[in-house]
Amino acid sequence: MDVEKKDEQPLTTIIADDKHRRKRKRRRCICLSVIAVIVLLALIILILALTVFKAKKPVTSVNSVAISDFDVSVNLLPPRVSLNISLDLDISIKNPNKVGVKYRNSSAILLYKDKDIGEVPIPAGEIGSDDTKRLNLTLTVFADRLLTNFDVYSDVISGSLPVSTYTKISGKARILNMFNIHITSVSSCDLNIDISNRRISNQTCHYKNRL
Repeated sequence: MDVEKKDEQPLTTIIADDKHRRKRKRRRCICLSVIAVIVLLALIILILALTVFKAKKPVTSVNSVAISDFDVSVNLLPPRVSLNISLDLDISIKNPNKVGVKYRNSSAILLYKDKDIGEVPIPAGEIGSDDTKRLNLTLTVFADRLLTNFDVYSDVISGSLPVSTYTKISGKARILNMFNIHITSVSSCDLNIDISNRRISNQTCHYKNRL
Protein backbone atom coordinates (compact mmCIF):
# COMPACT_ATOMS: atom_id res chain seq x y z
CA MET A 1 0.00 0.00 0.00
CA ASP A 2 1.53 3.24 -1.14
CA VAL A 3 1.54 6.17 1.29
CA GLU A 4 1.30 9.67 -0.21
CA LYS A 5 4.11 11.92 0.87
CA LYS A 6 3.40 15.52 1.71
CA ASP A 7 5.27 18.20 -0.22
CA GLU A 8 7.95 19.61 1.97
CA GLN A 9 9.19 23.20 1.55
CA PRO A 10 12.91 23.70 1.37
CA LEU A 11 14.48 25.06 4.57
CA THR A 12 15.76 28.17 2.76
CA THR A 13 12.19 29.09 1.75
CA ILE A 14 10.94 28.77 5.33
CA ILE A 15 13.77 30.97 6.61
CA ALA A 16 13.11 33.61 3.91
CA ASP A 17 9.40 33.70 4.72
CA ASP A 18 10.17 34.09 8.41
CA LYS A 19 12.55 37.00 7.71
CA HIS A 20 9.94 38.65 5.50
CA ARG A 21 7.30 38.39 8.25
CA ARG A 22 9.70 39.86 10.80
CA LYS A 23 10.54 42.77 8.48
CA ARG A 24 6.86 43.50 7.89
CA LYS A 25 6.19 43.39 11.62
CA ARG A 26 9.16 45.71 12.26
CA ARG A 27 7.97 48.19 9.60
CA ARG A 28 4.47 48.12 11.05
CA CYS A 29 5.81 48.85 14.54
CA ILE A 30 7.93 51.72 13.18
CA CYS A 31 4.95 53.22 11.34
CA LEU A 32 2.73 52.95 14.41
CA SER A 33 5.44 54.54 16.55
CA VAL A 34 5.87 57.45 14.11
CA ILE A 35 2.09 58.01 13.98
CA ALA A 36 1.89 57.94 17.78
CA VAL A 37 4.70 60.52 18.08
CA ILE A 38 3.04 62.80 15.50
CA VAL A 39 -0.32 62.56 17.28
CA LEU A 40 1.35 63.25 20.63
CA LEU A 41 3.20 66.30 19.26
CA ALA A 42 0.02 67.61 17.65
CA LEU A 43 -1.82 67.17 20.96
CA ILE A 44 0.93 69.01 22.87
CA ILE A 45 0.91 71.88 20.33
CA LEU A 46 -2.88 72.10 20.54
CA ILE A 47 -2.82 72.20 24.35
CA LEU A 48 -0.13 74.91 24.35
CA ALA A 49 -1.98 76.92 21.70
CA LEU A 50 -5.18 76.80 23.78
CA THR A 51 -3.55 77.55 27.13
CA VAL A 52 -0.09 79.11 27.50
CA PHE A 53 0.12 80.54 23.98
CA LYS A 54 -3.57 81.34 23.51
CA ALA A 55 -3.88 84.64 21.65
CA LYS A 56 -5.18 87.46 23.83
CA LYS A 57 -6.47 90.90 22.95
CA PRO A 58 -4.07 93.81 23.47
CA VAL A 59 -5.08 96.40 26.04
CA THR A 60 -4.93 100.04 24.94
CA SER A 61 -5.18 102.94 27.35
CA VAL A 62 -4.92 106.69 26.91
CA ASN A 63 -2.79 107.95 29.78
CA SER A 64 -3.25 111.64 29.07
CA VAL A 65 -4.24 114.24 26.52
CA ALA A 66 -2.74 117.70 27.08
CA ILE A 67 -2.61 120.97 25.17
CA SER A 68 0.96 121.75 24.14
CA ASP A 69 0.20 124.74 21.90
CA PHE A 70 -2.91 126.85 21.56
CA ASP A 71 -3.64 130.06 19.68
CA VAL A 72 -6.96 131.31 18.39
CA SER A 73 -8.10 134.52 16.75
CA VAL A 74 -11.57 135.56 15.58
CA ASN A 75 -12.50 137.98 12.82
CA LEU A 76 -16.07 139.26 12.98
CA LEU A 77 -16.23 140.72 9.48
CA PRO A 78 -16.03 138.58 7.55
CA PRO A 79 -16.61 135.76 10.09
CA ARG A 80 -13.43 133.76 10.28
CA VAL A 81 -11.51 131.77 12.87
CA SER A 82 -7.78 131.12 12.87
CA LEU A 83 -6.74 128.13 15.01
CA ASN A 84 -3.36 126.81 16.02
CA ILE A 85 -3.78 123.81 18.33
CA SER A 86 -1.40 120.98 19.23
CA LEU A 87 -2.32 118.12 21.55
CA ASP A 88 0.12 115.79 23.29
CA LEU A 89 -1.33 112.27 23.31
CA ASP A 90 0.18 109.64 25.63
CA ILE A 91 -0.97 106.08 24.80
CA SER A 92 0.00 102.71 26.28
CA ILE A 93 -0.52 99.37 24.51
CA LYS A 94 -0.21 96.29 26.70
CA ASN A 95 0.64 92.97 25.03
CA PRO A 96 -0.63 90.16 27.32
CA ASN A 97 0.56 87.40 24.95
CA LYS A 98 3.51 85.10 25.55
CA VAL A 99 4.90 86.06 22.15
CA GLY A 100 5.80 89.40 20.62
CA VAL A 101 3.36 91.41 18.52
CA LYS A 102 4.49 93.25 15.39
CA TYR A 103 2.34 96.18 14.28
CA ARG A 104 2.22 97.99 10.94
CA ASN A 105 2.57 101.69 10.08
CA SER A 106 -0.44 103.58 11.33
CA SER A 107 -1.49 107.07 12.40
CA ALA A 108 -3.30 109.00 15.10
CA ILE A 109 -6.02 111.34 13.86
CA LEU A 110 -7.55 114.50 15.29
CA LEU A 111 -11.22 115.00 14.38
CA TYR A 112 -13.66 117.88 14.54
CA LYS A 113 -17.25 116.74 14.10
CA ASP A 114 -16.12 113.61 12.23
CA LYS A 115 -13.83 115.58 9.92
CA ASP A 116 -10.11 114.86 9.84
CA ILE A 117 -8.31 118.07 10.83
CA GLY A 118 -4.89 116.68 11.79
CA GLU A 119 -2.84 113.52 12.03
CA VAL A 120 0.55 112.15 13.02
CA PRO A 121 2.18 108.95 11.70
CA ILE A 122 2.93 105.98 13.95
CA PRO A 123 5.92 103.99 12.60
CA ALA A 124 5.78 100.19 12.56
CA GLY A 125 7.24 98.47 15.58
CA GLU A 126 7.08 95.49 17.93
CA ILE A 127 5.80 94.91 21.46
CA GLY A 128 7.54 92.15 23.40
CA SER A 129 5.73 89.37 25.27
CA ASP A 130 3.99 90.63 28.42
CA ASP A 131 5.35 94.08 27.62
CA THR A 132 3.84 97.56 27.31
CA LYS A 133 4.57 100.04 24.53
CA ARG A 134 4.12 103.75 25.20
CA LEU A 135 3.46 106.14 22.34
CA ASN A 136 3.93 109.87 22.88
CA LEU A 137 2.29 111.65 19.96
CA THR A 138 1.68 115.29 19.08
CA LEU A 139 -1.44 116.05 17.05
CA THR A 140 -1.50 119.42 15.30
CA VAL A 141 -4.54 121.02 13.65
CA PHE A 142 -4.26 121.66 9.92
CA ALA A 143 -5.78 125.15 9.98
CA ASP A 144 -6.71 125.12 6.29
CA ARG A 145 -9.12 122.23 6.90
CA LEU A 146 -11.28 124.44 9.10
CA LEU A 147 -11.50 127.48 6.84
CA THR A 148 -14.73 126.36 5.19
CA ASN A 149 -16.31 124.96 8.35
CA PHE A 150 -18.63 127.62 9.80
CA ASP A 151 -19.47 125.48 12.87
CA VAL A 152 -16.04 126.16 14.33
CA TYR A 153 -16.84 129.89 14.42
CA SER A 154 -19.87 129.44 16.69
CA ASP A 155 -18.02 126.90 18.88
CA VAL A 156 -15.08 129.26 19.43
CA ILE A 157 -17.44 132.13 20.23
CA SER A 158 -19.22 129.89 22.78
CA GLY A 159 -15.86 129.16 24.41
CA SER A 160 -15.86 125.35 23.96
CA LEU A 161 -14.38 123.46 21.03
CA PRO A 162 -15.33 119.74 20.78
CA VAL A 163 -12.66 117.52 19.21
CA SER A 164 -11.79 113.84 19.31
CA THR A 165 -8.71 111.68 18.84
CA TYR A 166 -8.64 108.32 17.05
CA THR A 167 -5.80 105.80 17.05
CA LYS A 168 -5.78 102.36 15.43
CA ILE A 169 -2.92 99.87 15.76
CA SER A 170 -3.02 96.72 13.60
CA GLY A 171 -0.52 93.89 13.80
CA LYS A 172 -0.03 90.16 14.23
CA ALA A 173 1.28 87.66 16.75
CA ARG A 174 2.99 84.46 15.58
CA ILE A 175 2.05 81.53 17.83
CA LEU A 176 4.59 78.68 18.13
CA ASN A 177 6.14 79.85 14.83
CA MET A 178 3.20 78.24 13.07
CA PHE A 179 0.09 80.43 13.28
CA ASN A 180 -0.37 84.14 12.59
CA ILE A 181 -3.03 85.80 14.74
CA HIS A 182 -4.13 89.25 13.53
CA ILE A 183 -4.66 91.81 16.28
CA THR A 184 -6.29 95.25 16.17
CA SER A 185 -6.38 97.82 18.96
CA VAL A 186 -8.43 101.03 18.70
CA SER A 187 -8.66 103.97 21.08
CA SER A 188 -10.69 107.15 20.76
CA CYS A 189 -11.23 110.10 23.06
CA ASP A 190 -13.96 112.75 22.95
CA LEU A 191 -12.99 115.98 24.65
CA ASN A 192 -13.81 119.67 24.85
CA ILE A 193 -11.20 122.41 24.74
CA ASP A 194 -12.01 125.18 27.16
CA ILE A 195 -10.87 128.14 25.08
CA SER A 196 -10.87 130.82 27.77
CA ASN A 197 -8.85 128.67 30.22
CA ARG A 198 -6.87 126.87 27.51
CA ARG A 199 -7.38 123.45 29.03
CA ILE A 200 -9.15 120.19 28.27
CA SER A 201 -12.48 119.42 29.89
CA ASN A 202 -15.01 116.58 29.77
CA GLN A 203 -12.66 113.93 28.42
CA THR A 204 -14.19 110.52 27.67
CA CYS A 205 -12.19 107.67 26.12
CA HIS A 206 -13.33 104.44 24.48
CA TYR A 207 -11.37 101.30 23.69
CA LYS A 208 -11.95 98.44 21.27
CA ASN A 209 -9.67 95.45 20.81
CA ARG A 210 -10.18 92.42 18.64
CA LEU A 211 -8.39 89.36 17.26
